[in-house]
Amino acid sequence: MYDLERADGVASERAVLVRIVLPNQLFDADPLEEIEGLAATAKVRVVSGLTQRRTSPDAATFMGSGKVDELKQAVEGYDADVVIFDNDLSPGQVRNLEKALDVKVLDRTELILDIFASHAKTYEARLAVELAQLEYSLPRLKRMWTHLSRMKMGIGMRGPGEKQLETDRRLVEKRIHDLRQELRGVERRREREVAARADHMTVSLVGYTNAGKSTLMNALTDAGVRAEDQLFATLDTRTRKWQLPTWGPVLLSDTVGFIRDLPHHLIASFRATLEEARQADLLLHVADAGNAAVYDQISSVYRVLGELSIREKDTLLIVNQIDRPEARERLPGVLNRYPNAVAVSARTGEGLDRLAVVVSDALSRTFQEVDVETGIENGRLMAYLAAHGEILGRRYNGDRATLHCRLPQKYVGRLVSPDTIVRPHVDGAPPQVTPTPSSNGG
Repeated sequence: MYDLERADGVASERAVLVRIVLPNQLFDADPLEEIEGLAATAKVRVVSGLTQRRTSPDAATFMGSGKVDELKQAVEGYDADVVIFDNDLSPGQVRNLEKALDVKVLDRTELILDIFASHAKTYEARLAVELAQLEYSLPRLKRMWTHLSRMKMGIGMRGPGEKQLETDRRLVEKRIHDLRQELRGVERRREREVAARADHMTVSLVGYTNAGKSTLMNALTDAGVRAEDQLFATLDTRTRKWQLPTWGPVLLSDTVGFIRDLPHHLIASFRATLEEARQADLLLHVADAGNAAVYDQISSVYRVLGELSIREKDTLLIVNQIDRPEARERLPGVLNRYPNAVAVSARTGEGLDRLAVVVSDALSRTFQEVDVETGIENGRLMAYLAAHGEILGRRYNGDRATLHCRLPQKYVGRLVSPDTIVRPHVDGAPPQVTPTPSSNGG
C-alpha cells in the first residue's frame, strides 16, 4: 500500500479501494493494481482494498449488501476518509453508499478527472478538464451542494434550496456551453496548425498510460519531455523532429495516455489534443511488456482509437520496457500473438535502431511512383518535388518536362493544376510527354 503526503504538506486522505469485477472485465493482474496506481498519482494514502465479483451491479449500491457491511467495517477499522471505487457509479448509488458508510465516496471517473485537473498545465488542457468535470458534475449537483442541507427546507430541498439548485444548474449549463465554444475554437486552431505541417511526414505515439511513450520520445528525439513513473504524466501534445536513417526528418508527437474505460466526455474534451494522432501518417502504439494486463491494455487502446475514428490508420505495435525482468518472461507470448510488433527498451536503447528501420519501411508504403508533366519554367514545383519526394528521372520535350517521381500519396493530389499533369508511372515505360503546342497554333 502507499503512504504519501501531498506536495503542500497536508496529510493525504486515507482511502479504502473497491472494485466490483463484472463479466468481461477479468484482468490477469491484481484487480486493484490499476486503481492503486491512480490513487498514488492522486496522492491518496491507500489503507485497505476490497473486491467482489458480480454478474451485474446492485441498483442501489452497486455492490451487495453484505459487502457494504464489510466495507463499512474496513472504513471504521482503518479510520478512512474516502472510499474509491474502480467502477463508474450513478449519482444515486454514490448517495446511498455515502449514507451507509458516512464517508465521501468517489468513483473511477471522478478520480481520473481529479488527476487530470492536477496535471493540466496548458490553457487547452485546462479547458478540456474543466468541461469534462462540469459534464460529470451536472447530474450530481444535488449531492455536491451539501451546504444546502443546513437550510430548513424539507427532504426534497423545496423552497430556497430548490431555487438555488436550479440557479446552479443554469450556471453550470452556461459554462459548459461557453467551454464547448472555446474548445471548438481551439480545435480549429489545432487543425490549422496540424495542416500547416502537412509538408512533413508525421508519426504519433499512442498507448496506455504509463507505457513509456514520453521516455521513448526522449530516447528518439532528445525532446526532454516530462517522463514520470505515474499515470497521466503527459496531458499535452508535444511534437519534435525525429531523424530517421536513410529517410530524413519526420515529426514525432507524444499524446495523452489512454486507460481502460476512459470516460467518454474526457475523450470528447481532448479531441483537440488528439488531433495530432488523427492526422498522423503513422501511429506507434506503445505497450508495456512488463505489465501483467498488457493484452487487456492493448485492446483498450484499440477501443479508444475506434471511438476517435482512427482505428483503421496504419499502426505499428511497439512493445516497450523489455529490459524489465517480468517483461522478459511475457515477451515471447506477446510477440507470438502480435508477430509484427517491435520490441524495444526506451530506457536502455535496445531495439531502437530496428524501430527506425521498421518505421521507415512503414512510411515508404505510403509512397507512389508518378510521372509529373509541367512547364520547364515551373521551378517552384520541381523544388517541391525534390523536397518532399525523390526525382528518379527527367525527360524534356520542347518547353515541357516530365519527371518520374516517388512521392507520399498525400502529396500527389496537391500537384494537379492547369499547367501540370500527373499520371501513374508504369515500370519500364519511358515517361509520357504531351507535346506542347507552338505559339502560332501550328
